[in-house]
Amino acid sequence: MATNDDRKLIFRINFGHTTGCILELMKLSVIVVNYNVKYFLEQCLQSVFHALSGIEAEVFVVDNNSVDGSVQMVQERFPEVKLMANKENTGFSKANNQAIRQASGEYILLLNPDTIVEADTFTKSIEYMDSHPEAGGLGVKMVDGKGKFLPESKRGLPTPAVAFYKIFGLSRLFPGSRLFGKYHLGYLDKDEIHEVEILSGAFMFLRKKALDTTGLLDESFFMYGEDIDLSYRIIKAGYKNIYFPKTRIIHYKGESTKKSSVNYVVIFYHAMIIFARKHFSQRNAKLYSLLIHLAIYFRAFLAISNRFLTSVSLPFTDAVLLSGGIIGIKNYWEQKVIFPGGGHYPAELVSVAIPLYVFLWLFSVYMSGGYDKPVKISRVFTGLFIGSVIILTLYALLPERFRFSRALIVFGAIWGFVSMSGVRLILHLLRFRNFRLGYKMNKRFAIAGEPTEAGRVAELIRKAYMNPGFIGLVGVSEESAKHEGFIGNLSHLREIIRIYGIDEVIFCARDIPADRIIDLMSDLSSSQTEVKIAPPESLYIIGSKSISTSGDIYIVELDSIADANNRRSKRFLDIMASLCLFPLILFSFFIFKNPAGFVKNLFLVLFGLKSWVGYNKTLLPEPHNLPSVRKGVLYPTDAIKEKELGSKTMERLNLLYARDYKVTNDINIMIRGFRNMGRQ
Repeated sequence: MATNDDRKLIFRINFGHTTGCILELMKLSVIVVNYNVKYFLEQCLQSVFHALSGIEAEVFVVDNNSVDGSVQMVQERFPEVKLMANKENTGFSKANNQAIRQASGEYILLLNPDTIVEADTFTKSIEYMDSHPEAGGLGVKMVDGKGKFLPESKRGLPTPAVAFYKIFGLSRLFPGSRLFGKYHLGYLDKDEIHEVEILSGAFMFLRKKALDTTGLLDESFFMYGEDIDLSYRIIKAGYKNIYFPKTRIIHYKGESTKKSSVNYVVIFYHAMIIFARKHFSQRNAKLYSLLIHLAIYFRAFLAISNRFLTSVSLPFTDAVLLSGGIIGIKNYWEQKVIFPGGGHYPAELVSVAIPLYVFLWLFSVYMSGGYDKPVKISRVFTGLFIGSVIILTLYALLPERFRFSRALIVFGAIWGFVSMSGVRLILHLLRFRNFRLGYKMNKRFAIAGEPTEAGRVAELIRKAYMNPGFIGLVGVSEESAKHEGFIGNLSHLREIIRIYGIDEVIFCARDIPADRIIDLMSDLSSSQTEVKIAPPESLYIIGSKSISTSGDIYIVELDSIADANNRRSKRFLDIMASLCLFPLILFSFFIFKNPAGFVKNLFLVLFGLKSWVGYNKTLLPEPHNLPSVRKGVLYPTDAIKEKELGSKTMERLNLLYARDYKVTNDINIMIRGFRNMGRQ
């Protein structure tokens, strides 16, 4: 990999009889602002340096105080990068301006870290800009993590009318309309070059001379809107903005801020208000501001409602069916079996007992993973069985007058299984997202690459999945496909997926150019097959599971403690342990090394601010990039008698704790480190 010195073009200029004045001239300065997306950043930089081959260029990374080890990764993996590590999150505009002020390129590229560029992206962009001096800025065709075209690749100016159409969904209903589709310019051919008004901040290829005229990014925009503002100023300065689809990038979209969140809605639309006040007349700005505030409340309401309904709709349906069913069983049972001559159960059965039964059943189903995705009927059965055992145990301890009927509990549990399974089966038949019965936990993989790299990734998959259903290797060429273990080459990928029932395709970025990966992803975008990319020399794989999840990461070996079931069990253990430990407050001075710390920790753990067990503190802020857990009172080292342990050993213990997590491990650590429960 070339260094910065290799990329510098040195001109010796003669001024009359004077020689020796040296200028350093770069063709391109690439600027990436990063905030806690280390995995995406690494893959982005790998694609950037590959695409910079033969170009005089420099690369800046401005890190906005990430805590995920991004700075250390850049220092170790990309020493040629000009790294700026901020001590606070200064925002997107200010961070970009930091680097722009030091950049010496003829062109400036503002690039998001959650992107991958093709090998010819920079070459083609430079060639176009060189031959079109009227172009001040250029954006390219963007696709998401499944290879689908992103409409924000080309956008129009968000005037009050355009904003109205966007806010209230008319642009989505009529994307190809010249009237309603102006926000994403849906009426323009996405495969042809067009002059547009707004460039995407994910990839803004800018002429330095244009920036000298317009000025830098407006730092009053913290995160969103700065691309709209700068694009508009480029046009006002007499330049053109170009949509250039002759090269493409992958943009995983919004990893730092999920776009369905209320926070995103508020920040994004607030940026639109700043833009309106800056560029529109006072009257239009007020109208725009009113529309935006309506949009904020409207979208925030939709976001909150959607999140709430999504999380409670299935449990609510289960509760209604379960309650209605058991009341129906109660009515039949009392009339036909218990009181055939007339009579009724006490009113407390319906008002108190049945709601408690339903609550315990649903709580047990939840704790057993019955509401996790993908759906598994076995978890519902397990939850109902455990709930029934708890109810029957409590039933036996109650006074005689509160023991209404064991039969109702048994029949209620049976009805619960029938009704809850039926609901999930209906959702499966209606093809609701994430309600896929018979989901293959033993995934079938196809790994595309050359023998060495494909073999390495296959080994990682075997470590991440205890029992993968199938791993087939796909060669890049006919020659590589002849090796042992290979089932074909890339030209046969669709047939391989169909014949072998492949659930997930992983492309090895070291062996397959980004442009070909994008072609293949686009070809598979209509299928249900998941697509991911394995960066070289990395222990993680990046991809997209669904349209609603544009980018996701899983890290091999380290997904045990990240499992939803394990996280829930760990939290449940923290709560139960805290409640059981409460009586010891009275004797804390005789038991714990730090009594006051123990009392404080009890409340911190109970309210979810700490966990009784977490990672060891090491020299690195997050060694091996383990899945995040709450700060621990005790550590895995508390289970070991030997106290003089090196940092490497502690990191390894953290790794093992995360990979092989079990609730019993936490219990063992808590027992062995009992006296240290007051640790601060």
